[in-house]
Amino acid sequence: MGERYILVFSTVPSPEEGARIGKAVVGEGLAACCNIIPGLRSIYLWKGKLCDEGEALCLLKTRAQLFDRLKDRIKELHTYEVPEIVAIDIKDGLREYLSWIGTVTEGP
Repeated sequence: MGERYILVFSTVPSPEEGARIGKAVVGEGLAACCNIIPGLRSIYLWKGKLCDEGEALCLLKTRAQLFDRLKDRIKELHTYEVPEIVAIDIKDGLREYLSWIGTVTEGP
């Protein structure tokens, strides 16, 4: 597997915001797909305050070389001041699925 693929996590305040972001980045070829998982509960510290909020989670699959552009675009579209945008390497997967990610995302 020569190409590197990643899974990008981003929490959003609602499934609707996740869909808006997902449609934009998939439509622009920055991600192959965006799964939106509703019903997430996040507990975190923000500006000295303990927060307990309902959120949704976006899981985006893409090529590693697109991460910086994807990260910048999510940040532009996101309503949070500091959105969660983290990536992990996909170590292995179904070859045909990984090839599909490479095919539908924008070239270098």
